[in-house]
Amino acid sequence: MSKISIGKAAELLGVAESTLRRWEREGKIQSERTKNGHRRYDVTTLLGLRAGERKTIGYACISNSERTADLDRQIMVLEAYCNNQGWLVEIIRDLGSGINYRKRGLVRLIKMICSEKVERLVLTNKDRLVRFGSELIFTICEIFGTEIVIINHLSECTEEEDLGTDILEIIKIFSARLYGSRSQKIKNRRKIARGS
Repeated sequence: MSKISIGKAAELLGVAESTLRRWEREGKIQSERTKNGHRRYDVTTLLGLRAGERKTIGYACISNSERTADLDRQIMVLEAYCNNQGWLVEIIRDLGSGINYRKRGLVRLIKMICSEKVERLVLTNKDRLVRFGSELIFTICEIFGTEIVIINHLSECTEEEDLGTDILEIIKIFSARLYGSRSQKIKNRRKIARGS
């Protein structure tokens, strides 16, 4: 069996060396010591730990493609926070309004949570998931044992800006439905007129 140093083990798992020491104190992992007292970890055990480990997921979302700088900032904040905690983080990037419950990334996140693959969910702000109903997603997290960490970073864009975007999205949805409804009525009238 191959043995590696604490530095290489930390690199393999994507965590800080201090995290490995803490895991050892908590009994989650074991190491052997060299004559000089240096830790050595079994590679097979580490790979098994990595395969079975539930993930830390950082979720970053913007309402439209013009706000990519905000998405990059969110990702930077999530990665920095998680690295500081010693967590290996996977970032889910998403695009869509706060009232869109069918965003690709959000659907993927919920599937992962319900499959018990997510140990913790890290957000810069709770409204990043959905504008209304985030409590429902938090309840799903609670049921499946997923911890929620909300950073509440001060440089978040203002609630007024996001709320304004959501209101415009609501107006756009209802306008499209109303226009579509009227358009269908006009088409039906024309069919009737042609048929007579």
